[in-house]
Amino acid sequence: MVAHIILALSILAAAVTAIFAARLVRAAIALALGNTALALLLLALGAQTAGIVQLSVGVGVLSALFLVAISLTERMGRGSDEG
Repeated sequence: MVAHIILALSILAAAVTAIFAARLVRAAIALALGNTALALLLLALGAQTAGIVQLSVGVGVLSALFLVAISLTERMGRGSDEG
């Protein structure tokens, strides 16, 4: 029960950090940490399939996609300023 509350509070803290982060990379990392805590909470509550899917899709795929998108948009933004 205490572990569930700690995981829920960490999800909330990660969400607030992602919303108010000044840099996009920090927001993406906070989102990945929140997704990891959510997957752990689902596993702790006995929803193994949902936890594994959340871990693979929410943490792995979405975090990688966000980081690639951030790096590409920053690179494109720098290139257009020079021209």
